[in-house]
Amino acid sequence: MLLFSTHITPRLSYIVDFISTELFDGHVSITLTTDVTVFAAASGPRINYSHHDIPGCFTLRPVFLLFESSIRPIEMECFPFNDQKAFFPSDGDFPFDIFAAAFYLLSRYEEYLPHDKDEYGRYAHTGSLAWREGFLDQPLINIWLKEFKTALSLYYPDLVFRYPVFKFMPTYDIDSAYSYLDKGWWRNAGGALKAVAAGRWAQVKERISVLQSGTGDPFDIYEWLDSLHLYCRVRPYYFFLAAARCKGVDRNTPRSGAGLQDLVRYHSIGSRLGIHPSWQSGDRESLLRDEIEWMEKVSGQKIIRSRQHYIRFTLPTTYRRLLQCGIQQDFSMGYGTVNGFRASVASSFYWYDLEKEEKTALRLFPFCFMDANAYYEQRQTAAQAMGELLFYYHRIKKISGLMITIWHNSILGSDAEFAGWKEVYETFLKEEVYWDA
Repeated sequence: MLLFSTHITPRLSYIVDFISTELFDGHVSITLTTDVTVFAAASGPRINYSHHDIPGCFTLRPVFLLFESSIRPIEMECFPFNDQKAFFPSDGDFPFDIFAAAFYLLSRYEEYLPHDKDEYGRYAHTGSLAWREGFLDQPLINIWLKEFKTALSLYYPDLVFRYPVFKFMPTYDIDSAYSYLDKGWWRNAGGALKAVAAGRWAQVKERISVLQSGTGDPFDIYEWLDSLHLYCRVRPYYFFLAAARCKGVDRNTPRSGAGLQDLVRYHSIGSRLGIHPSWQSGDRESLLRDEIEWMEKVSGQKIIRSRQHYIRFTLPTTYRRLLQCGIQQDFSMGYGTVNGFRASVASSFYWYDLEKEEKTALRLFPFCFMDANAYYEQRQTAAQAMGELLFYYHRIKKISGLMITIWHNSILGSDAEFAGWKEVYETFLKEEVYWDA
């Protein structure tokens, strides 16, 4: 397929590559040209992405965005489009500039502009276009692409498209490998005193029992997860918090102990491993490098995956650091305050550095559901969380997209506070995901 544009910019090349990958299977690709004579004389499917009138081809009228190199506030106005929302309206054979609109959302353009931050200093989801316009719970780009494919098919009936399939990726953040085990006498003593002060006598009894017997830690659900993954035929991703110093929200099981090291080695065999960069590492690149090196030494493998602890990242600084440290895949694209599609997509994609105006080698894997959001932020019951999981599952399955969820071993464990959540996850995998494996 040939696409004509009066100018070829890094932004245009990036989004055309993404759309070409999403629509076609490799036998067809979109090639760019600025030569109108060559374009007019070409046979086969063509897209005219310009304001020139060229007969006999599919026409998509561009707006300004992909031909600029600045980052500036944009007055956004959405309009209804087939029961969804769209923006950047234009004339032609499609009612809006899908290239510019998809680029705006994928690049996280709005996060480079002055914005409100949440209580943790992160980009606040309430400032996003998706939240304001009510499409945060929709993989809008994938939905648009289905409509775009239909429009192209009407113009070029013989055009062969990729046949996508639904894919589920289970991922886990191991913020603390164990609740009591391998924490040392000082932290266990402190935890016991806090429990006594709060009158949580059952927790005190449980702590003593676990430490005396060495089994039954409430966070130790790893064998259960192994059985679940085997039954449902899925391969998991584990992200381990490996902060050298216990501070603030970095309360991981000490990495100097055998407990965490043995767990990392164990999961390096049958699972995909990643680093869970600590909150502290967000301020010091040397700490990030140290944590990655520790993971590589213990696991015996190159660490190329990451997900930020507390979903703490700032564009473009965090992603540039990850690239400099050898990370090739990041799983942080989502919010730490609400579930949904931060980049409005249920597909993996390469990060575009908007300040440098270049496509990078960092591939992003967006998540749509995190148990901690559902429990702590959205105040859901286990039953309500199941309802939200099923909503995203059916929504993503409908567009044959990629569904990534985040769960924590603490919430899936036996802590009475999270009663019912383990059962929700097991039911979801066995009764829904299993049949798509």
